[in-house]
Amino acid sequence: MRELRELTRELVSTPSHEDESACGDVVESWLRGETDADVTRDGHGNVLARRGAGTSLALVGHHDVVPPDDSQVDNGEYVVEERDGRLYGRGTADMKGAVAASMLAFRDADPAGELVFASFVGEEVGGEGARGAIADGFAPDYAVVGEGSTNYSGDNVTDVVVAHKGRRASTVVARGIASHASEPEAGENAVYRACDAVDVIRDLDAPEADVFGERLSGSVVVTEVDGGSAWNVVPERCEVTVDERTVPGDYAALERVEAVEGVEWAVEQDLPPMGCDDEAFAEAVLESATRAQESTPELVTKPHATDAGWLAGAGTTCVVCGASEPGEAHTKTESVSLSVLERCYEIYRDAAESWPAA
Repeated sequence: MRELRELTRELVSTPSHEDESACGDVVESWLRGETDADVTRDGHGNVLARRGAGTSLALVGHHDVVPPDDSQVDNGEYVVEERDGRLYGRGTADMKGAVAASMLAFRDADPAGELVFASFVGEEVGGEGARGAIADGFAPDYAVVGEGSTNYSGDNVTDVVVAHKGRRASTVVARGIASHASEPEAGENAVYRACDAVDVIRDLDAPEADVFGERLSGSVVVTEVDGGSAWNVVPERCEVTVDERTVPGDYAALERVEAVEGVEWAVEQDLPPMGCDDEAFAEAVLESATRAQESTPELVTKPHATDAGWLAGAGTTCVVCGASEPGEAHTKTESVSLSVLERCYEIYRDAAESWPAA
C-alpha cells in the first residue's frame, strides 16, 4: 500500500523529539485535506478528529518520539530508509507507522458509530498530551491504542493487548543524626534505617491481576541507594529509589516502609496500568485482527505503560493493537514491517466498521 508507506515516511522524517508541532502540522493538514471530519488542534498540541455519530470508538496514537541516535539524523532531518520490506528510522515503530495506519483507516472506514482519531503529544514524557486532552473532556467510549502488539504470542502475528503494566517510581528517604564515625553511638545512622526499609521492600508481595484469563504480574525493586557524605561521618540522610511495575487494581504496599523510624516514602511518578473492562469489545477487535492476517492472534498482556492507562483511568474501554515488535522501540536500529502496517490498517478499519456491534 504505497499511500501508507509514503505517509509513514513523511511522519517519520519530521522531527518531533523536542517540539512536536511540525509533525502535528503534517497530521492536521492531511486530515483536513483528506477527510470531511471535524478536525481540531487543542491547546496542548494534540490532533483530534471526529466523524459519524453514536457510540464512539477512537483510534489513538502519539506523534512525539524519544531523542534520535546520531545515526538517525542528517542535517536536522530524521533519516528514513527502506530495505527488506521494513522502514528504518526514529519513530517508525514507536509509533508513527501506526499513526499513519490509523489516519488512513479513519478516512476510509464506514464507521458503525462515531469514529474518533487522536494523535497525542508528550507520550514519551509521561502522557502529557493524553492527560491534557482528558482534562479538557476527551472521553471516547472505546479506544484502540496503536502501540506495539506484534509478535507477542508468536512470530508474524499481531495480537490484541487487554492489559498492560504501569510504572510507579518512588523514593524512600531515611533520616538520622550525623556524628563522627569514631563515635557512632552519638548519632543515628540513616543508612542502617534505609537498610531496614529495604528489608521491608524485599518482603513485599508484587502486585498481580487477571484480565480475561490473562495473568499480569508486577514487580517492585530497589534500583538506587544514595547516602553518606564522607568516610568518617555517620550519615544523616540516605535515599532509596524504588521501581514498581503496577497492574490494574493493585499496588505493592510500599507505605509499610514508614513503620521504620525516621523513614518517609514519596511517589515521584505514577504511570497507570490498563485493563480492558469489556470482554465483548476485546473479542470484537480480536476478530478484526483475525480477519486481517493468516496467523491466529491472541488476547495478550504487555509489560509497558501506554496512554491507554490514562484513558482507561478516565473511563474509556481500551485495547492496544499495533505494529511495533518487542525490542524495536527507542533503539538506534528502530524499524517497522510495511506488511504489518498494512495489517494494522485493515484491523483498525475493520474494527471501526464492526464496533459497536449492531
